[in-house]
Amino acid sequence: MDIALLVGIVLGLVFMIGSIFIAIAQGGAGSFGSFISGPSFGIVFGGMIASVFVSFPLPHVIGLGAAIGAVMKPADDKMGHLVDSACDISESARKGAAELEKSVDGIKNYFFKDGVQMVVDGYSLEEVTEIMETRIEYREKREKVQSDMMKSMGNLAPAWGMIGTLIGLVLMLAGFGGEGSGADSLGAGMAAALITTFYGAVFANLFFLPMSDKLSLKSVQTSMAAALLVEAARLIHQKKHPIIVREKLNSFIPPKEWKRGD
Repeated sequence: MDIALLVGIVLGLVFMIGSIFIAIAQGGAGSFGSFISGPSFGIVFGGMIASVFVSFPLPHVIGLGAAIGAVMKPADDKMGHLVDSACDISESARKGAAELEKSVDGIKNYFFKDGVQMVVDGYSLEEVTEIMETRIEYREKREKVQSDMMKSMGNLAPAWGMIGTLIGLVLMLAGFGGEGSGADSLGAGMAAALITTFYGAVFANLFFLPMSDKLSLKSVQTSMAAALLVEAARLIHQKKHPIIVREKLNSFIPPKEWKRGD
């Protein structure tokens, strides 16, 4: 799991719940049970999911679990090992087509493996570049749909929280003036009505909007790594010396990850 994601969610919940308990302990009215409401949760979460079904095609909604799984995967923005792999493959390419073909099976990155396989199969430099860049383009589009879906859920949650609050106010005011409708019951009803707004804000600002931002960032990092591998495949196609390959690919990574060729 992404440690930063876990730490962020836990910290948010700890500070929020802890602050509630402190406020109650300092003489605030009510109890922690006042913040727990099954109907409010159902209105916000159920309404949010229903809106997502309306907004996005069914296959994308079904793939929501995969999007959440992508967010939870550990972040890995280091690309030095990709440069090392490209240099090893370029050394094989200089020894001949047979050596290059043997090295393909040892490539762990499937995107790079396909690119090198195209070089082995005799694709032109332009064809290798065009195919790999097209794959990057459409992967970015697919991941943007996932990010947009998360962002939409973050925007919808407060809206459904407001809808729940309005429902609570209608029910509260409908009974106003009847038997047992004093100030105490009015205050309790108002508190219950506001819980849905609270749930909507928490869903939006602790979960879905930050998760959308993280998914977008991971997509950018993946595209940076893919761009490096496209250039690596091009250099291998051109049979560049491993030292030149390393120096060119070092441009894609931070200086602290640089290694110098022998």
